[in-house]
Formats: sequence, structure tokens, C-alpha cells
Amino acid sequence: MAAHIDGPLYYERMGRTGPVMAFVHPNPMDQSCWIFQMAHMSTWFRCISIDLPGYGRSPKAGAGLRMQDTAQACWEAIDEALPGEQAILVGCSVGSALVPHMYHLHPKRTKAMILSGTGYNPGKEFIPRRIKAYTERGIGYRWDYTFEDLSPAFRATPLAMFFADMFAERNDKADLETIIRQFEAYKVAEAEDHHSSIACPTIILTGSEDGTHPSSFALKARIPGCEMKILHGAGHACQIEQPWLFDRFMIKFLKKHRLFPSPG
Repeated sequence: MAAHIDGPLYYERMGRTGPVMAFVHPNPMDQSCWIFQMAHMSTWFRCISIDLPGYGRSPKAGAGLRMQDTAQACWEAIDEALPGEQAILVGCSVGSALVPHMYHLHPKRTKAMILSGTGYNPGKEFIPRRIKAYTERGIGYRWDYTFEDLSPAFRATPLAMFFADMFAERNDKADLETIIRQFEAYKVAEAEDHHSSIACPTIILTGSEDGTHPSSFALKARIPGCEMKILHGAGHACQIEQPWLFDRFMIKFLKKHRLFPSPG
């Protein structure tokens, strides 16, 4: 079992046939942020969306937590549901930071990576700011933080309120200390070849209104053969704001690399 984590991670499944596709969520959300992709991609894939430690309905993590521990726990969730399978890994924000660690643990099992809400930011200046906000405002900060992951236009919609309320309604099961520990783990610098040694098909889907969008080009340049598509008008959680376009770009990418099971 993964070190420093108090038990197996919670996950949801959808789809009975096809290859495996695993989804890893951003802070401050949980696995439900993939609701549109789970419903759609399960037409062709066996989908699994995972709650990270301290979020949704997953257990706490203790001191000393590392990104590798959380990545291992995600593979353990996949193995509990779908033992020994290869998987297409899909992440957003901290999920996109975790997915390369999952790749390095099991490169032969990683068929492709689809990254969103991400870029290359070696200084990671945002982490102390997030830790400070959680420390001062408590677990309730998740509600406000959800809107920060969205574009200005989408923040004003009833659907944005629906998602923020849904995540916050699970705060009694979330754990503040674990969320802070996730940020502290994220702060640790990666190996020099962390991105350059990736050898599976990879694409970045980036919202033009996302604060990380400018740095996504630098990340693309660091991953060999990496592709990119821009979702104009979308924010950090672009899979929620423009699921029709997000999914279209995913499918086109997978078909290009012969990883899509449907003919045509």
C-alpha cells in the first residue's frame, strides 16, 4: 500500500468495456469534476475517476507525503478496480502534476497522457499562497477556490454554483491537513529529466483564460512530441466549462495515436 496514506483511495467507475481511462482531479475539486467526461468517454472506455487523499471521500495522508506516494495510490485504485491494466491517464492541475509521476512508476502501463490546467512553473510561487489561504480560512476555502479555477464568464453561471456547492457539501469528509500536505509535496522539485524522459503520446488541453496558460507552452516544449490544443474562453477547469470541445480534442488525439477503440 502507498506510504503515508491511511487506506485505499475512493473512486467511481463507469463503462463496462474497452480500454481503461483514469481521471485525476484538480484542487479544490474532487473526482466529480470529470462528470461530463465519465458519462461521455464510458461509451468506449472503462473509466475510473479517483479522489486524491483528503478530498471527496478518500482517506487522510500523514506527514512525509510525497507525489510518488499519491501516484502509487492512484495506481492501486486502478488495480483494485481493473487489475494489471494499462491506462490512458487524464489530469487537471495537480492531477496533471501527478500523472507524470504515475507514468514514471509504470511507463509500460501508461498508454497516453492528457494534461489540462497545467504549465511549467519551476518556482511554484502559487503554492505558498494556497497554503496560506487554507491555513487562514480553513476547509471552507474550497468553495471560493472553485470559482478561481473558472473563467470570469463561467463563474457567474448557475452551473458554476452547482459544482462549488457540490464539492463543499463533501467538506465534512475532506481533510485540511492532508490538502496542505498535498501542496507541500507538490512544492518539491522534480528530477531534471522528469518531463524529457516521457515517451508516451501526450497532449496538453489548455484554457485561454487559465492563469497557467502562458506557461503551458514551456511545458509542451519539455515533453518530447507533446501536442497542444487551446480551448478559447475557458479557464483552469476547462473540462467543466467546455466539455464538448475538451472531449472532441481528446478523441481526435486518441484516434491519431490509434488508442480509440471505435472504428471511423
